[in-house]
Amino acid sequence: MQQSTVPVGFVDRFAGDFIMLSQQKDARMLSLCRTDPDMLAGRFGYFDRIGQVSMQRRTSRHQDTGVVEVPHSRRRITLADFELPHLLDKQDVMRMIADPQGKYMQNAIAAANRQKDDLIIAASDANSYAIDEDNAATPIALPANQIVAVNVTGANTGMTLAKLLIIKEILDGNEVDDDIPRNAYVASHEITNLLNTTEIKSADYNSVKALSEGKIDTFLNFKFTRIERLKKTGNIRRCIFGAQGAIGLAVGEDVTVDIGPRRDKGNATQLLVTMSMDATRIEDEKIVVCDCDESV
Repeated sequence: MQQSTVPVGFVDRFAGDFIMLSQQKDARMLSLCRTDPDMLAGRFGYFDRIGQVSMQRRTSRHQDTGVVEVPHSRRRITLADFELPHLLDKQDVMRMIADPQGKYMQNAIAAANRQKDDLIIAASDANSYAIDEDNAATPIALPANQIVAVNVTGANTGMTLAKLLIIKEILDGNEVDDDIPRNAYVASHEITNLLNTTEIKSADYNSVKALSEGKIDTFLNFKFTRIERLKKTGNIRRCIFGAQGAIGLAVGEDVTVDIGPRRDKGNATQLLVTMSMDATRIEDEKIVVCDCDESV
């Protein structure tokens, strides 16, 4: 059993209000998602998809009308349950100057928001599952041409303008609608790479004047968001680029907060945060992952 660290907050060790340590408190990747599966029942949700069709050529007068079958496909999502319980004995509160309940709850909700991002990050390049008419599942990997390698320009590099142009070309080549918001999720090292890029330093080249503000905002039609939770293996960080709707987020239960006494724990106050959700990739064409070397 994990040892309780509540005693470090007793009066003789801690004075004044509680300080929440630096951490990501908000969910930053929701703009990549759609959250409305066509069916959500039990553990599973489904995102139904319609593929493109082509016109038929009419070659003679009074020609019989043909039939063009519309291709339907389905991606399945499996709900996962999460919880974060805290127990706070009334005897502990008596020995503290400040009541920690509010900060405990803020801390727990921040953890729930980070969990949402972790689900979306995992879904970006994990197998998604196609479901056929017999309800059989087939794993679908992210296509290789949607992955920009760390050495795509000939040598290992961090985030560069050349990589951004390749990513843009992939999405454009997939006919991703220009009117759909495009998002770029990178870590602080990649922001530094870009701020050191000559073209981005130029106010004439980038109307956002990102350097003067100390951050990247919008560039090449991508809205940039910094997030340090992106996958990292060794020195290689996997950044995520995509258009809205690339990821499906099914929500069985959004973040729910419950506060009440635990009779079996001497009437200690239990603060419980729960949620039930998961994410899956539903439009491969809308997402590109890009590997960047953070040792460069």
